[in-house]
Amino acid sequence: MRLINDHLAVKARALPPTGDGFLLLAGEVGSWRGPFAAAPVRLAARLKALASGLEAREVNVFRAVLRPPGEGEEVLAARGLRPARFDLVVLIRTASVEAALELRESAAYQELAETFRAAARHTHQIVAANAGRLGDVDHRQDHCFLFNYFYADDRETLLRVWEYTAGWFQAKTALPNSALMRPVDGEPADYGLVNHASWPNWRTFLPSLIFRPTFRSFVLANFKANGIAAQPIIYRRV
Repeated sequence: MRLINDHLAVKARALPPTGDGFLLLAGEVGSWRGPFAAAPVRLAARLKALASGLEAREVNVFRAVLRPPGEGEEVLAARGLRPARFDLVVLIRTASVEAALELRESAAYQELAETFRAAARHTHQIVAANAGRLGDVDHRQDHCFLFNYFYADDRETLLRVWEYTAGWFQAKTALPNSALMRPVDGEPADYGLVNHASWPNWRTFLPSLIFRPTFRSFVLANFKANGIAAQPIIYRRV
């Protein structure tokens, strides 16, 4: 790992990973106007209705709102990988990875996935384990929810860089939580980690991404120096 502007580096105050499993299904359905998304409301409502029949610890459907500044599209292009432009996401949390794999084979989930795929130009599906966390993401509130789709040739380097960039977000945006999802063996590895987090409102994070110089000189600079593609998207829960 190469650390740029290391005088700004503070490791995140992380908690031990959990044994949770995750089943994530994301898709490109609506349209983007610059950084702003227009996800289809009717399909989102249909997916939510189908998701309500799944047996899991937690099931949520998200509609994209905004793509904040990211890094690394040239990395994706060099590897032949598609940029993340997912305007709808279904996230299912289960008691274990094994439970997530089993749920994916159920008739109820297959109906949801087929409905999603029939309407989408492109979908991405993974079963993942928890690779690290800052705290559990609370979906009971109407917060701003982040999914950040990370790619790097070396997952361990990616995880180590995340520890420092997450530390910046804790210090500068009061990031209260974060759950890292790492695809299990055999799953698509377009994104070596998917970070899910939330903030109570726009004021807690968006000004820092626009006006704080260290967001670019530390966060984005370290992604670039380590060959990491970071593709953040902000969502609201359906």
